[in-house]
Amino acid sequence: MPTTAPQTTDELYQALQENDRRPYGRTRTLTAEELVDAAEQFDEPVPLVHALLELQEAYTYGSEPRKSPVVFARLLTLFDEQPDVFDDRLRHLLFWRFKWVANALRQLPEIPLASLRQWLTEMRDRYEKAGLGLQPYYGQAYQLASHLGEDTTLAYELWAGRTRTRLSDCEACETCERALHHLTAGDDARALATWEPVLAGKESCQEEPSRSVSYALLPLLRTGDADRARALHLAGYRGCRRNPSMSAEVGRHLEFCALTGNEARGLELLAENRNLFDEVASPLDQLHFLTGVEVLLQRVELLGHGGLPAAGYAGRTWTASGLCAEVRGRADDLAARFDARNGTTAHTDRRRARLDRAPLLDALELTLRTRTLDEVTPAAPAAPPADRTAPAAVPDALPELVLRARELEEQGHPDAKACWARLRTLVAARDYSHPDDPAVGPLVRLRADLLAEEAGRAGENDEFAEAAALFEEAAALYDDAGVPQHAALARASALLATAEIPAADAQTEPAVPDQAGRGAEATADALTSAHAAMVRLHEETPGLAPYQEARLLRLRVTALALRLQNSGREEHVAPVLAEADLLHAFATRHDIPGQISGALLLRASTFAISGDLPAAITGIDALLDRLRAHGPAWHLPRTLGLRGRIQLGLREPEAAYADLTEGLRRAADWPVDAIDTARLHGDLAEACMHLGRPDEALRHLTRSAELELRRGSRTDAFCTYSNAARLSLDLGRVEDCIALLDSLLAEPDVAAGELDDRLVAQLRLTRARALHAGEDLKAATAEFVALAAESAGWDDDPGSHAMIAAETAVLLGESGDFDRAREAADQALAAHARDPRIELLSNCLRELGRLQAQRQGPDGLAAALAYLADAGRIADEARATGYEPHGRDLDTALAYEYGRVNAYAGAYDDALAALEKALALLGEPGEGDERAGEWAECVRLAAVVEGIYLERTAPALSRLDPAIARLTALGHTEETEALTSLAARLRDED
Repeated sequence: MPTTAPQTTDELYQALQENDRRPYGRTRTLTAEELVDAAEQFDEPVPLVHALLELQEAYTYGSEPRKSPVVFARLLTLFDEQPDVFDDRLRHLLFWRFKWVANALRQLPEIPLASLRQWLTEMRDRYEKAGLGLQPYYGQAYQLASHLGEDTTLAYELWAGRTRTRLSDCEACETCERALHHLTAGDDARALATWEPVLAGKESCQEEPSRSVSYALLPLLRTGDADRARALHLAGYRGCRRNPSMSAEVGRHLEFCALTGNEARGLELLAENRNLFDEVASPLDQLHFLTGVEVLLQRVELLGHGGLPAAGYAGRTWTASGLCAEVRGRADDLAARFDARNGTTAHTDRRRARLDRAPLLDALELTLRTRTLDEVTPAAPAAPPADRTAPAAVPDALPELVLRARELEEQGHPDAKACWARLRTLVAARDYSHPDDPAVGPLVRLRADLLAEEAGRAGENDEFAEAAALFEEAAALYDDAGVPQHAALARASALLATAEIPAADAQTEPAVPDQAGRGAEATADALTSAHAAMVRLHEETPGLAPYQEARLLRLRVTALALRLQNSGREEHVAPVLAEADLLHAFATRHDIPGQISGALLLRASTFAISGDLPAAITGIDALLDRLRAHGPAWHLPRTLGLRGRIQLGLREPEAAYADLTEGLRRAADWPVDAIDTARLHGDLAEACMHLGRPDEALRHLTRSAELELRRGSRTDAFCTYSNAARLSLDLGRVEDCIALLDSLLAEPDVAAGELDDRLVAQLRLTRARALHAGEDLKAATAEFVALAAESAGWDDDPGSHAMIAAETAVLLGESGDFDRAREAADQALAAHARDPRIELLSNCLRELGRLQAQRQGPDGLAAALAYLADAGRIADEARATGYEPHGRDLDTALAYEYGRVNAYAGAYDDALAALEKALALLGEPGEGDERAGEWAECVRLAAVVEGIYLERTAPALSRLDPAIARLTALGHTEETEALTSLAARLRDED
């Protein structure tokens, strides 16, 4: 809003232009109201007319239909009193907006039907008096008939059969009305055929194609085109979300989710549009929106999830059932009010038809992040889903349950988790009574068991500090229970968890090389100390059962293996192998299959880490033979997973894919939380990428991320999702990418700032790039500008700021905002000075030079050349440091850009000289030369400058003909096409 009222008409017009660039909503509307007040201080009526037109537009597209007719009445009075004030443009706008008022009045049930008809009569009379065609009037008459639920046959023919005029609705809007006429008649195919130009993007306006898309979704499903419905839902929803003037469209997208098995996504979109409950002032739009909301919520209720939280009216929390009841009451009332005004039952009937509609598909995968209502939980990390394969029956009797849990725990069996979960529930109950059974032992022993199991789960989720504390607490309780051997195991586990804390902390710190090195060294030292402490603990603990001693040996070798993994030092290999051999010998002697397998797996992974992949494969194959013959079978998925990763290291993606696929198949035999299937899916994604199957890789990435999210590993999950988003963008699946990122960024912990800010920034950066790829330049630029401002404070990572600021500068340049583009480029250069991003900055500066010269011509030449001078200094820096670019040679690319920039600015001799330099740097292409395309483009542009702009046809042809012959002889036929076409044009024009 303006800080001070405009004091002159020039200031007023400038303020009106600035307000026109704002999005529709309260800010724009309030500013428009203030500008009308400001316009009234001037004696001239024209500024007031402009201000009133802006205010009516703000009311119309800000969903405030009650106020729009009031403003128009003032405009009409001014027109009647001072018609000469209205030039052709203002007169056109005035008569255009008769339709806006007709539409506004239909949306208000308190306006009598007679008043609606009277307004249409007024519109017709005014049009006839002004000598204007009546097609727009008949269009409004048809829309009123449709609104009332009358027979529209005649009204439709009177409108659709007439020739369009300058005041007719735009092609896109009229297309939508014609399609809706066919849709109401039950002809889905004809409606979709009519809609095609709009759905294909050939016709558009302020409201289209978003409005048409929302209506076309269900017809597309009914005619079997689910894929297109999915694609249009993603693109169309983004065009209307959170927009009060498009709340009806949002309601239809919610309905689409409810009828395609995407109720969870529907609740997510409802939360994103919570503002619409309070910001929509149009009763008709409210009715359409609330009906879509009710379709969704009643479906959620029907599926037994009425207790789930739902976003609704402000001031209280809602469940799906509670909100559904509230929405039903309000929407029923609105429909009744419209029907009472109209004297029909049309709105109640239409509403009932939507609510009674059965699902059209059981499940349609709308986004890369498909979830069910079972996976939606209120404000907490998702609990593991139900096991895919049920565990062995959990004993009902408490003593048997305790003994069974301990027996399975000794074996490392996956079904132990189900027993512990049942015991945890029983022990937590108020009426729990511990059995007096010597075999079970005292309650303190059971509490220690439960703490140790909880600690193990914390360790699996990399919550090492929590795990260490729980293991220590368990050890103390084991001591109280008189079982020092169990206490020793718990303390050894605490030692290992404590040693892993430095590594976990290093992963959350900024990636500064020196700090990373020190972190790895600290972790290696901590693991060395932990191993020594475990050895002492082992020696000082008498009476260990074989399975306990084997577990202590396993902890010892694990500590050394983790040390090797962190340090990568050759001298750390032999100690791991020695301890693994010790474990293997002990487990073999006492016939402990799980620890035999563990020892062999640690040996194989040690060979892999040390770079001896053939030895690793040999060891893994022997282990797999043993597991298939003797078990334990639940070790097969993990072992196959390791073999798959080793095969990837050996550059054998087919073999890796086979191993990892079998690993997933074997994992399906066990409870979902027993096997790290997220890792298997992630590795399969890598194998698929090597095999050229990116779409399959994307499915595995999203599956991996969702599994990580369910087990509480949120940082890992968001990292994997980030990779999936970037891959989907690389595949050109722009709307998939945006929808996925919108879903992630709406997560409560992200919105609350609880997730790592750099990870969130990466998600936002990918989203901004996707918006740019989707040609939403305004939204992309806004996000980039915000990210550039935030990253300016990343003193530990100036290189990332350089990258973001450079991309921001280019988008600002594409938007024509060259002052801010220069500021962003300067930020990028300053950050580059601290952490060089040579190729990135060179590309950015050259592009900015091109954009400014292309947009501004000679007026922008000086600024464009300044960008190229900066790019020249970066090219000098690259040569001085021996930097080798991954793409084009920087000097050659710069010379070409000098040619293009000067050509845009009309400095043709300078352009030709620069292009000659580029050609000299490139040299003539040879056979198989990858630079043939770049050389051909330089030749083409030089010939354009020479032959067309400088009108030197003969020299231009003398340049083109040998180039065409050379490229043809070398087999570069594609590169010759543009040159051949240009040569023909020059000869024709000569």
